[in-house]
Amino acid sequence: MATRYHFGDNEKPHFITFSVVNWIDVFTRESYTQILLDSLRFCIEKKGLRLHAWVIMSNHVHLIASAKEGFKLADIMRDMKKFTSQRIIAAITENEQESRKDWLIWMFKRAGARNKNNETYQFWQQDNHPIELSTNEMMDQRLDYLHNNPVKAGVVWEPQHYKYSSGVDYYSEGKGLLPIEI
Repeated sequence: MATRYHFGDNEKPHFITFSVVNWIDVFTRESYTQILLDSLRFCIEKKGLRLHAWVIMSNHVHLIASAKEGFKLADIMRDMKKFTSQRIIAAITENEQESRKDWLIWMFKRAGARNKNNETYQFWQQDNHPIELSTNEMMDQRLDYLHNNPVKAGVVWEPQHYKYSSGVDYYSEGKGLLPIEI
């Protein structure tokens, strides 16, 4: 599916948003969130991802990221989304404790059947909606938006208290779950 959103200069930071199909709350389970964290860490270590800020919400992700020289953000995002979708669907299928298993698999299968680009399931929505952050003002606005997402959702009182974000890196002396480049 073609999109009107395109990645710009790979070495410049981009604000990237991607969501679970139908905005399904998958990342309420720590085991599924861990798959996404591990994949982001792998992309940082092996695929040229430079992560500047991030937040994982219950049904979507915001990143501020760029790529190291010789790498393409579009390729990194494509590979990461493909890998995580397969791993998370497998984890849901194998999770005997998952109370929503049948419904989740049915929803992902239904979304996949509507998309000719998929063989069976669709986990992520198609677009990444990347926005190149070409000014300090744009960067500051997106950092504020990203880190305050869990605050506005009523999950935490302060951005640095949300476990699945780089808020701790920006608003305290601590280190978050993923390595970032400020």
